[in-house]
Amino acid sequence: MGTSLFGSVIFGPVKSRRLGISLGVNLLPVDNKLCSFNCIYCECGWAKSGMKPRFAPREVVKEELSSKLAEMRTEHLLPDVITFAGNGEPTMHPDFSAIIDDTVEIRDRFAPSAKIAVLSNATMIGNESVRDVLNKIDRNILKLDSALEETVKLIDDPLGNYDLRRTVENMKKFHGSLIIQTMSLRGEYQGRKIDNTTEEEVDAWLKLVEEIKPRQVMIYTIDRETPAKNLHKVSIEELNAIAEKVRMRGIDCSVSG
Repeated sequence: MGTSLFGSVIFGPVKSRRLGISLGVNLLPVDNKLCSFNCIYCECGWAKSGMKPRFAPREVVKEELSSKLAEMRTEHLLPDVITFAGNGEPTMHPDFSAIIDDTVEIRDRFAPSAKIAVLSNATMIGNESVRDVLNKIDRNILKLDSALEETVKLIDDPLGNYDLRRTVENMKKFHGSLIIQTMSLRGEYQGRKIDNTTEEEVDAWLKLVEEIKPRQVMIYTIDRETPAKNLHKVSIEELNAIAEKVRMRGIDCSVSG
């Protein structure tokens, strides 16, 4: 099975390793990944350069989400969470704030017990309006794959001007109202060895986690086909050992192998 794109605005529900029964929302193009990262492990494959940004219109998102939740309510199969993910970085959408407001209203009407989550690579959180809207949702999940700039560049391949230290400072502005998500992997890419679970990597990452003080950390590993080859899963035992170090610092930590 190869990498694949989400072919619609609303997808699922699916069983998420981290979130439970999740109804997905894709604000990005259905035929191309649009992201400020080009992660070597992304299930959506590589981002194509030179593509004109095309976002799902706000009214389409509102109509399709309402219709799907109404259908699920009739079937007594409401989701645990409504998750903004899809083919890239959702916070890049120019109407992201308004769409979240719409989603809160729709959720309250059809599925009041469902949580709202956003999976983000944190590249847009320097924008105060993005931080404000992320503070409105239940699960603001931000990526931090390494505390070492070179490793971030290798694993996440940020596009444009990216600064890890600035990103950490912006994460601190949430005052703990965020969840850190970290992909653990090892292997080789472009002739360079990759392993963000070494003692050096984990010690540096733990220092940033302590500094950011998130309410939760989610550690996970590869579960699907990756665009870069020669990447490997990290064992559940190793993930649990890292998680225990997080918990020793008074921070909740979940593991998905």
